[in-house]
Amino acid sequence: MDAKLRILALAVAIGLTGCATAPARSQLQAQPQPTLARPGERTELVTGLNAPWGLAFLPDGSALVSERLTGEILRVPAGGGSAALVGVVPDVVTSAEGGLLGLAVSPGFEDDRTIFAYVSGSPVNRVVAFEVAEDFGALRRDRVVLDGIGTADRHHGGRLRVGPDGHLWIGTGDAFEPENAADDASLNGKILRVRLDGSIPGDNPSGTAIYSSGHRNVQGIAFGPDRTAYASELGHRTWDEVNVLRPGLDYGWPETEGVEGDTGEPPIFTLHPDEASPSGIAYAHGSLWMGALGGQRLWQLPVRGDEAAGEPVEHYAGEYGRIRTVEVAPDGALWLVTSNTDRATWGGTDPRPGDDRIIRVELVPAGSSLG
Repeated sequence: MDAKLRILALAVAIGLTGCATAPARSQLQAQPQPTLARPGERTELVTGLNAPWGLAFLPDGSALVSERLTGEILRVPAGGGSAALVGVVPDVVTSAEGGLLGLAVSPGFEDDRTIFAYVSGSPVNRVVAFEVAEDFGALRRDRVVLDGIGTADRHHGGRLRVGPDGHLWIGTGDAFEPENAADDASLNGKILRVRLDGSIPGDNPSGTAIYSSGHRNVQGIAFGPDRTAYASELGHRTWDEVNVLRPGLDYGWPETEGVEGDTGEPPIFTLHPDEASPSGIAYAHGSLWMGALGGQRLWQLPVRGDEAAGEPVEHYAGEYGRIRTVEVAPDGALWLVTSNTDRATWGGTDPRPGDDRIIRVELVPAGSSLG
């Protein structure tokens, strides 16, 4: 691993920057380091996908997958196999990074058959609710949950997550205009939080959909068992970030990138874009598991509540190419979605035979035997 990565288990004060707003690495090392869960057996579940982006699990253990360029939503069986078309999302406008992006499933899906999709469009991006047919053979557009998210060729964000509070959390990008992230009148460069019907929760800090600001391009949102909210953020050329999300706070962009600058909330992890360029994240067994696009690997980031609890650990460097999405299945395994057919975006790579694919990874809890 690059020496710079090894010294950046915490995001802010590591001696190289002179910042002192987070514990130094020596303090972290002085604490007992956790025995981490580790990846175990891997199974290839599906191949031949076309620029997959979002993935969300249904109550029966199967999953819905969005394809960025085709606008299609596919269903993958819990045990893997052929992906079946559910429907095509209308009014998807593709660009270098735009198209059909994140998905989320209603907590009441068995009754309301509702899913949510982040759709890049013109003149704005929006989050749209769809009703899925009982036989999974059709989609019906139900309503626009939120619109007014500025669009551009790049930096759409696009991750959706229904939080433990029952609300829909939305990561947006700055639409390639950095000043948007600090502009309270813009929904870009933000974490947004709305009720499933699109109304504003009463405890949102601004009285608007905005939960936090100062983000460059958020493509990952996850929650820990204590309801701690985390987000992964693509940096420019210096530092990518993993942040703990708190209401009403500013996370520094464009004045600060990772540990370069002194504005905004400090991240709990930083990684160099060449080793990361993060997209989806998920929480399991005391760690965040983060897919890397440019870095073409899976990162394991130990956390304890709102703090880093150990140094980053890398897995599968170069084995699968770009990893777009990481989700925890109902059975506790990780599903990794590759992004190698999507060569228009930064960090593109030649597809491997069978790309794009979904890989299932068993997680072996700390102290357990692989055999």
